[in-house]
Amino acid sequence: MTARDLARIAVFAALTAGLGLLGSFTVVGAVPITLQTLGVMLAGVVLGPWRGSASMALLILGVALGLPLLAGGRGGLGVFVTPTAGYLIGWLVAPIIIGLIVGKRPVWWRVALGSVIGGILVIYLFGIPVQAWFTQLTIGETIITSLVFLPGDLVKVVITTIVTMGLYRAYPKAFDKSPGTKRRRANQNH
Repeated sequence: MTARDLARIAVFAALTAGLGLLGSFTVVGAVPITLQTLGVMLAGVVLGPWRGSASMALLILGVALGLPLLAGGRGGLGVFVTPTAGYLIGWLVAPIIIGLIVGKRPVWWRVALGSVIGGILVIYLFGIPVQAWFTQLTIGETIITSLVFLPGDLVKVVITTIVTMGLYRAYPKAFDKSPGTKRRRANQNH
């Protein structure tokens, strides 16, 4: 990875942490509603599968080290033994799925589809079973209580799509997903 790659990874980890500063609220259940999954979606779309996942790994490492990077100023190893732990694991996988669906060049329908599949379904796939285990509800009951997240998550998909397409039109270089060695060779040949 190049210094540019590392900087982009750090920026998206910080962006996702920053979205947690806006706070959270709990409607039903033990998992708060936050804007941080918007950061997860954007990381997968802009950085691609592996760099996007690396940005979430960096964020989660910071959380594990005790930094208050999650909504509500939460951090430390304790967050990994709560009903939200599975969602955090989903944050690592979601950018991979999103990035693979979006590909090298974002097209609005692939951004939306990738964000729905990776940013909602994959995160729920990891989050709901862990939430059910911690809350001692059945998977079915947990799915029903988790439906409260769906409208907000769909709004995040729309925001991700709009922001992505606007960013792509304004600054397509932000979506450079080629490996650093290929970029270096191309620059050396010019």
